[in-house]
Amino acid sequence: MLTSYGWSETLRNDFAMHAAQGLVPGRIIVQQRGGYRLITELGEIDARATGPLMKAATDISRPAAGDWVALEARPGETTALVHAVLPRSTAFIRKASGPRAGAQVVAANVDVAFLVASLNANLNPRRLERYLATTHESGARPVIVLTKADLAEFLAEDIAEIEAIASGAPVLAISAKTGQGLETLDAWLRPGQTAVLLGSSGAGKSTLLNVLAGEERMATREVRAADDRGRHTTTHRELVLLPSGALILDTPGMRELGLWDADEGVSATFADIEELATQCRFRDCSHGDEPGCAIQAAIDAGDLDPGRLYSFEKLQAELAHDRRRQDPLLAQEHKKLWASRGKAGKARMKQKGRMPDE
Repeated sequence: MLTSYGWSETLRNDFAMHAAQGLVPGRIIVQQRGGYRLITELGEIDARATGPLMKAATDISRPAAGDWVALEARPGETTALVHAVLPRSTAFIRKASGPRAGAQVVAANVDVAFLVASLNANLNPRRLERYLATTHESGARPVIVLTKADLAEFLAEDIAEIEAIASGAPVLAISAKTGQGLETLDAWLRPGQTAVLLGSSGAGKSTLLNVLAGEERMATREVRAADDRGRHTTTHRELVLLPSGALILDTPGMRELGLWDADEGVSATFADIEELATQCRFRDCSHGDEPGCAIQAAIDAGDLDPGRLYSFEKLQAELAHDRRRQDPLLAQEHKKLWASRGKAGKARMKQKGRMPDE
């Protein structure tokens, strides 16, 4: 049973210390607020995490959908206890919502991330760049899946637009309704391999999962006709074993995807811009109006979308802001830097007669 869900020799070695304590392995196939459902050698079982695990661990290290865990199945009890989380091979992590938000693991131990976007008025390359950055950081392989291809009026143009920001990730156009392009997913759905469906509400994730599973596993709803935006239907994360032997994890739609410690992921997603930056005349080029800026030259030549540069700088600024928030010393240094730059700027303005003396 566990082998069908991805159990391997590496996991067996990681589990050895827990086996010596009389615990048994399992994988989380359903994650809800009240607890978990796991697959074990004896079948499915409900479980909850132990108090020490939930209190001592950070949000990132707490059990999540797709995790392999060590649990205690207690005789006479209907709910098992999760004592530990095994080391993850990959983890898709986002910044949780809220003013004091920390990190949240959306999916663990996945081999490929299907970044699902609908070919309707809500198709957003900037949003996909966020998903790409987070996926690259996770260690999983990103594959962009454009759904509702049967409704696309300018399919070739839409595909070309997304390929331009995909950083080499495959871009697949499909229709779960008509079956168009579904065979292109086969290369990423191998027996024992785990994929995750990620995207906004209304992108068609649950509909796609139902078609791949050959049955209604997830509830679906139509998008709003007024603006093509979706409505939340999936409320939990669930790992499904497909008839092909592949595993696919469905997740609730995310209206926002905040980055978390994703510097390498951003670099991988915007490798073209970082390569251009090395060709600028000045090492500290801000890519504005400085002479010899290779990035602005590429924009002027029509080789780089200015929106892509804006997205790159926005994501970098977001990550820098989070680092300062977590590190008071770094925040203080940043404040001093901008204070000194502000004074220097005022001095230059006075010299040029653009600011009256205070």
